[in-house]
Amino acid sequence: MASVFQGPAFLTADQSLLTTLIVKLAVVAVLATMLARFRKFQHILIFERRDWTDRLVFALAIGVPVMAGVTARLLLGYHAADLTLEGPFLTGLIAGPYAGAVVGLLGGIPALAAGEFIALPFAIGCGFAGGGLREACPKEAIWQFTPFVVVDLRKHLWQALRRLEPNWQLVLLIAPIGLELLRQALGLRFGSSRLFYLSSTSPWMTALVVLAAVLAVATPIKIWNSARIEHRLQEQEKLLLAAKIEALKSQINPHFLFNTLASISSLIRSNPETARTLIIRLSGLLRRLIRSHQHFVTLREELEAVDEYLDIEVVRFGSNLGVRKEISPDTTELIVPSMILQPLVENSIKHGLARKIGPGSIVIRSWREPGLVVLEVEDDGMGFLTDRLDEPMSTGIGLANVRERLRVIYGATSQLTLTSEPGAGTRVRLEIPELIAVEPITA
Repeated sequence: MASVFQGPAFLTADQSLLTTLIVKLAVVAVLATMLARFRKFQHILIFERRDWTDRLVFALAIGVPVMAGVTARLLLGYHAADLTLEGPFLTGLIAGPYAGAVVGLLGGIPALAAGEFIALPFAIGCGFAGGGLREACPKEAIWQFTPFVVVDLRKHLWQALRRLEPNWQLVLLIAPIGLELLRQALGLRFGSSRLFYLSSTSPWMTALVVLAAVLAVATPIKIWNSARIEHRLQEQEKLLLAAKIEALKSQINPHFLFNTLASISSLIRSNPETARTLIIRLSGLLRRLIRSHQHFVTLREELEAVDEYLDIEVVRFGSNLGVRKEISPDTTELIVPSMILQPLVENSIKHGLARKIGPGSIVIRSWREPGLVVLEVEDDGMGFLTDRLDEPMSTGIGLANVRERLRVIYGATSQLTLTSEPGAGTRVRLEIPELIAVEPITA
């Protein structure tokens, strides 16, 4: 069996070999990119501690394409698909010696069936070589592997001599080079009918064959490491988002607590029984807030929290405070950020009704629009002048906090609108994406 790629008549032997090496690297890159898209494969890449099932899945994910590539080479003469060296070595390097040996076994079986008797032990040996390096060197050194270490070769050699310890980047570079040179030597000694190899007509082409073997190992590592880094960045973004939401949420509770305690202190001398009732209601609401660690709740649960707050305010204002709800039944199980309505109700009472002489009322509404849930809190209090509408949004804790939380959670898909008329009242309108269920984000 000839080991030199027989290309079209208009290509020389060196040009045919060069084409084979380029296509080989393309095959490796495509295979690595496709595998990195599967969630199970990503999980195996991300976590260094892998059980035997993960290692087996990884070995099969690499081994089956390697076996198919060897078969394509034997049946179709497609030499670029043969990854007998690179597949087992790479698998051993990432998943351990036994996973590498499994890939070597899968890749060597078709070659053995075709009479290439050295192929099977060589492929298994490549798997154990990669696995041995994995056991010896730091795991992060594997993900940092690059063939461009030769650019600073003098620096790496000096560091290894000065520290009297191996430079793992050099070791990882030398390993595939040594394996490819070994394959070349075995092929020359026993012939291409016993072990497939890409023979060349000059030392320069042999160097390119060796370089292609190194790049065929380094390219998947770079692609998979990019997937690992992307996953870590996504996790960091989730944690940052959770922390930011928690920080914004924690602003509301002290704000509400301060206002309620101020009300209680003003009632202790004039109406101690009312103050006592307020303290009991406040303690019940605080217990609810302490127990809740979810950043998202159903609208029904959010309205229950608002009711507990209003119980406190009704005690303060008595019959002067009226509350009406116009809640569409098909919105009660929709998902909203927790503690999103209470600051709006509190602002209506504090800035609208508290300054009003006589009774006042608050209306809480909800309904659905295409792709949105709309929430409104309207009062018939004192209202604001048109040129002062931005003040509550920029200076007050409640509305500014709600606006910032909506921006962090939903971005440009949400909207907070404030309209007011002096002497007639104020209306705050929230538009947020309609969500039936959401994965809770916890800090």
